Amino acid sequence: MPPLTISAVPFGKLPDGSTAQLFTLENRGGIKVCISDFGGIITQILAPDRHGVLADVVLGYDTLADYVADHAYFGATIGRFGNRIADGRFLLDGVTHQLAVNDGTHHLHGGPQGFHKAKWDAYTMHLPGTVALVLRHVSVDGDQGYPGKLDVTITYELNADNELRARYHAITDKPTPVNLTQHTYFNLAGRGTILDHELTIHADHYTPIDRTLIPLGIHIPVSGTAFDFRATRAIGARIGDGDEQLRHGNGYDHNFVLSGASQAGFRPAARLVDRASGRVLDLRTQEPGLQFYSGNFLDGSVSGKGQNYPYRGGLCLEPQHFPDSPNHSAFPDTILRPGIEYRSESIYRLSTDA
Repeated sequence: MPPLTISAVPFGKLPDGSTAQLFTLENRGGIKVCISDFGGIITQILAPDRHGVLADVVLGYDTLADYVADHAYFGATIGRFGNRIADGRFLLDGVTHQLAVNDGTHHLHGGPQGFHKAKWDAYTMHLPGTVALVLRHVSVDGDQGYPGKLDVTITYELNADNELRARYHAITDKPTPVNLTQHTYFNLAGRGTILDHELTIHADHYTPIDRTLIPLGIHIPVSGTAFDFRATRAIGARIGDGDEQLRHGNGYDHNFVLSGASQAGFRPAARLVDRASGRVLDLRTQEPGLQFYSGNFLDGSVSGKGQNYPYRGGLCLEPQHFPDSPNHSAFPDTILRPGIEYRSESIYRLSTDA
C-alpha cells in the first residue's frame, strides 16, 4: 500500500437525481477518513487502539438517504454560520437581515438548507506528504436570508502523522456573517457513551447561555465550576451538577474562550482520551472559540452503523468564532467584507496513549 491514498465511489442518488460521491483518504498508519461531497460530511474515521484494533470513532449513518434526512448534523460541514443567531436576525451596516429559523425562533448552523445540505463540487489532490479532498460551494445572495454571494472552499488533508487538517477559505461580494466549522460527533470507544472519556479544554472562560442556548454576551471564568476542563477529567464527572448553565444546556452545549498560547498560528484547543482503548484525539485551531456539545439531544431513537446511538453517545468539539456574534459587539467579529479573504484551519490528530 502506498503511504497515502485517496479514492472515490458513488454514494447514492440525491433527491434532485444527481449522484453523490464518497471519498476515502487513507494512510499506512491505519487511519481512514471517508467524506462525502454531499454536505461535506465526514461519514467515517477508522482509528487503531493501543493494540492496533480499528474502530469507527465517529457517529453516522449507513446510507446517503439517512444523511439527507438527518437533523443531528452528523459529520457535517457547517455554514454560513456555525451555531445560533438569536431570532435569526442581525443588524449589519444599518440594515436588519432576517434569516431562516430552524431551532425554535433561532437560526442554527446556517439554516435548514445550510451547507450541510449542499452538493459540493469536489476534486482530489496528492500533495507532498498529504492527500487532499477539495470541496467548493457557491452560496448565492439571499441563501437562507444571508446577504451577498459567498464562494467557499474547504480542503480536507490527511498526512502520514495521523493528522486530518480542515482548511477553510471564503470570499464575498457583500458584507456577510461567516463562521465555518465541522460538526463530527466523536466516540473514541466506537460505542456506548462518552461519559468516561477524559477531556481537556484550554480555556479560562466560557460564554454562558440563556434557556434557549443563546449566549448572554459575556465571558465568565471556568474556575471553580463544572466547566473547568483545564485539568483533564472525565466528562461525566460533573455533568449532573445542579449548575444553572448545565440545566440550560441539558449538559454541555457551550462555547469556550480558548486561551492557549498560539504556536505557528495555532493554539491547542482540546484533548480527548478514551482510557479503555487508548485512543487520543488532539485538536489545534486558529479559531478563538470551541463549542463543546455532549450529545444531549441523542436519545436512542437515532440509529446508524448497526447501533442505536444512546443519550450522550457522542460529542462534538467545534472550532468556531462565538455564537450569535453579529448581535454582540464584544465578541470576535464574524463579518466578512468584499476584498477580504476568510481563512481558518483546524487540525485533528489521532494517536494512542501507548
